[in-house]
Amino acid sequence: MKKQALDIEKLKTAVAREIDKRYAQFAALSRKIHDNPETAMQERRAAGWLTEFLKENRFTVVRGLAGLPTAFRGIYGKGKPVIAFLAEYDALPKIGHGCGHNLIATSAVAAGVAAKLAVDKLGGSIIIFGTPAEEANAGKAIMVKKGVFKGLDAVMIAHPAVGDRVLTNALACQTLEVEFFGKAAHAAAYPEGGINALEAMILSFNAIDALRQHIKEKARIHGIITDGGEAPNVVPAHTAGTFLVRAADDEYLDILKERVISCFAGAAGATGAELKYRWDEVRYAPMLNNVTLAKLYRKNMQALGRSIPLGGPDKWSGSSDAGNVSQLAPAIHPMIAIAAPGVLIHSAQFAEVAATDAALRTMLNAAKAMAMTAVDLLVNPETLAGVRAEFQKSKKT
Repeated sequence: MKKQALDIEKLKTAVAREIDKRYAQFAALSRKIHDNPETAMQERRAAGWLTEFLKENRFTVVRGLAGLPTAFRGIYGKGKPVIAFLAEYDALPKIGHGCGHNLIATSAVAAGVAAKLAVDKLGGSIIIFGTPAEEANAGKAIMVKKGVFKGLDAVMIAHPAVGDRVLTNALACQTLEVEFFGKAAHAAAYPEGGINALEAMILSFNAIDALRQHIKEKARIHGIITDGGEAPNVVPAHTAGTFLVRAADDEYLDILKERVISCFAGAAGATGAELKYRWDEVRYAPMLNNVTLAKLYRKNMQALGRSIPLGGPDKWSGSSDAGNVSQLAPAIHPMIAIAAPGVLIHSAQFAEVAATDAALRTMLNAAKAMAMTAVDLLVNPETLAGVRAEFQKSKKT
């Protein structure tokens, strides 16, 4: 038993050193993605760079998964268990990589390339999934519907942040597109002849503000007006908006959706404007954290010299389509601090931090921990069985 334990630690050390040896390659890859930001479903160069890197490292690559041109899969090894790492590489409009997806993609690739050493000795398979459009369009949710993620034994993705935690509280989320149709008229000469679609939208915002006082604490409703009219002296005949509705679970999200639509319907009734709306076909599922897997990852991060809390204050309440994957297989989505408190994620300042050497080295430590966790799962069937047992139990409750 002692010899086996010693061999495991030697393998973990080798896995970590593999990432260090390739630092220059990973730095170049991360920088290219960062300096050439591409928004959701447009990540052609990023997908190309990532897949070429995987091919060079003897992964079998398939592009265009689930009918998405920038989605891909890179496989190394054969058979069970199957350990997956998720790469994200889409940027935010105008801000660029203000969510650090260049680092997510690089850390996923680094973890997969390093974990090859474990597969060569222990068997099993490593898969790196290229998942486009996390920020919009929920690429992973589309891939889930197409069956891309079937048969996985564990899934990991590390996300840059402003604080450390292994367990991530991601909310269920669905996008709502709303339009009001009224009647144009001269706003000064004949206002009585018009039906103000903009007033309907403003009333809807006010109704949602009132609703927020009476919804569950973790739920969120927020939106923007995408069309507010053409000219100030014309009663707006059309207005449009995009909203996000979030909740801690799918059941409450369905309830909240009905209450949100009531806000818009009431505004339509009050103004006489016609309401049309559409819920996006895909939705972000809540994150189902596998605590057993999270503890393995945390222990490996500690071995690398970074003490990271398992949980923490329940402040992060965004959404990720990694949640959709977590409903199919045991998964973790740790958040790794690359920036000081006060630097806001989804900001130009965070995008600047995501290009630094310090941020990359931090995320490559996260990649080492993911690869070392893959070693834990590949070497010990009992450890993997514990991860599976927790997942099966959580799906029944």
